[in-house]
Order: sequence, then C-alpha cells, then structure tokens
Amino acid sequence: MKLTHLAPAALTLAALTLAGCSSPAEETTAPAADEVALEVSNARLMLPAVSGNPGAIYFDVENTGDRNYAIRRADVKGAGNAELHGSLEVDGQMMMDSVGQVLVESGGTQSFEPGGFHVMVFDLDPSVQAGTSTDMTLTVVGGKKKTFPVEVRAAGDER
Repeated sequence: MKLTHLAPAALTLAALTLAGCSSPAEETTAPAADEVALEVSNARLMLPAVSGNPGAIYFDVENTGDRNYAIRRADVKGAGNAELHGSLEVDGQMMMDSVGQVLVESGGTQSFEPGGFHVMVFDLDPSVQAGTSTDMTLTVVGGKKKTFPVEVRAAGDER
C-alpha cells in the first residue's frame, strides 16, 4: 500500500483534531446589535403645544463601558423623522440646529435637556399621546444600536 493513499486521511484527521482544540474564548462572534454600554434614564417625549409642530425628547445617558461612544442618529417609533439637536447662544439669542453626533465619553454622562442637546421629533403619529410610551433607538458611530422606552408627556408637563 502506498503512503499517498493515507495522506488525505491524515490531513482530514489533523484538521479535525485541531478544530477540537479551539476554546470558546478563541471563537469570534459578532456582538448583538444592542450591546452598547449606554444606560439611559429619565427619558421623556414632550409633545408639542400645537398639533403638527415637532416634539422634543430629553434624557440622561451614561457610558458604562471602557470606550467612548458618539451618538450619530435617533429613530423614534411613531415619528416620521427625528434629529439630534443642540442649542447655543449667538449674539444674546438662543438658537438650535441639528448636530452630526454627540460624544459620550467612557465613564461619563451626557444630559439631553432643554437649552442643550435634545432630540427633535417630527411628524408624530396621532397614536403617540400623553400617558403612553414609545421607543427610541440611538445609533452610535460604527452602527451599534441601543433601544429604550420613552415616556410621552403633554406639553409643559415636566413633573
């Protein structure tokens, strides 16, 4: 019997033996889409005083991870569109505009509040009413996402 007939079998046995030696720690799997180390609290959607106008979402976000996250997008269930906005004072007047991203440093907290960063919510569905809740999904640079509930409040109801 020639050894050339044994070579394919030996290679197959060696590959199976090596595959069995890998440990779970060496396996690489993509993290779940919602594995972002951001914890959100006090999230509330303030409905507009005039129907058809945009609402605003305010919340606090804490980065509990060991890397910085830059929030680059917000999506809100029941809204046609949502934008990250920032407020600033220019020549004594408060102005706001959309921002490309909001940085939340590792171990840090960022507040989204009146007069600062916030999420503007446009074209709200009539089913989004005070006393209910909706979901908002934040997308960070790199594409990972974090979804959390948002309490819906009437205009002026800052309790």
